[in-house]
Amino acid sequence: MPINNSLARAQVAVALSGGMDSAMAAALLRDQGLKVVGVHLRLAAGGPSREHLEALAQGLGIPWLEMDLRADFSRQVLEYFAGEYSRGRTPNPCVRCNAAIKFGRLWYLLHEAGVPYLATGHYARLEPGEDGALELRRGRDRAKDQSYFLQRLPRELLPHLLFPLGEMTKQEVRGRYQDLGLPRAEDYRESQELCFIPNGSYQEFLLELKGSLGEPGELVDCRGRVLGHHRGLEHYTVGQRRGLRVPAAAPYYVVEIRPESNQVVLGYKNELFSSGLRATEVNWLIEPPVGELTALAVIRYRHPGVTARLYLDNPGEGRVIFETPQTAVAPGQAVAFYQEDRLLGGGWIEERVK
Repeated sequence: MPINNSLARAQVAVALSGGMDSAMAAALLRDQGLKVVGVHLRLAAGGPSREHLEALAQGLGIPWLEMDLRADFSRQVLEYFAGEYSRGRTPNPCVRCNAAIKFGRLWYLLHEAGVPYLATGHYARLEPGEDGALELRRGRDRAKDQSYFLQRLPRELLPHLLFPLGEMTKQEVRGRYQDLGLPRAEDYRESQELCFIPNGSYQEFLLELKGSLGEPGELVDCRGRVLGHHRGLEHYTVGQRRGLRVPAAAPYYVVEIRPESNQVVLGYKNELFSSGLRATEVNWLIEPPVGELTALAVIRYRHPGVTARLYLDNPGEGRVIFETPQTAVAPGQAVAFYQEDRLLGGGWIEERVK
């Protein structure tokens, strides 16, 4: 990919999504006197128009360019997304995308171009720890904190990152944005659960992507008794209550998905609890610990976290035992580890510990 002249001169590149948060991050850095360039990543269909991005960059008074990373995104994120559902797992494409694309492929291209810093509109903070090394912390606005999604970043990348919104609340960002009179795209949603599925369900997206979905199979209870039939594994995730279509005196939930037998296991609320989980491919943003560690385990975004004991077979995997049992531990999801507001790292949930 050729190096844009404005990129070669930049002190910091801002991943410019087209939304309010990344635009405000660029404005704050610009006001600090830094040479800022906006970089918009074209990852999939949809997203803001080129006209909106042009107007936004003009309003900010910064140069901008677009990078077409659709091939990388398809290979690293979309294929992963489809593959996990086929395996009966619950993917987390945002965690995957941050590590592989935004702070992976994008940073590689920026580093090749000589850009020393990458900034985003994430609500997270970087602060030096007791040993002087940078630590990744929750954003001050706990309702908007996005540090969970950054758990798989390479530790060595932290000195090259800037999170200008880390000390701000969403309300403050919205007020500053309005004061600057920057344009809003009427057809661009500020926050999207899955940016690559602007319309329809994820099952419809998977069908279009793969051409077919999994075969129907049995719905069974925890003792193996057949309760009915499912529509294909892609329609279910651990913890799901709606759409099961099995009458019962008390609500059923999806407790487990068994791709090897093409079965979806249903149970009552009390059967949904787990005493822990097994984590693999753990990435550490601190010096990798050995042996045992106590931390707050966050098993999905918006989960309040639970105190847990980590028993590490090696720095990359181990058991996580909760202080109190938790519901809907979903294989394939990401678990993040915190001590107070410091993000220690995170891994993939391989299986639940009953």
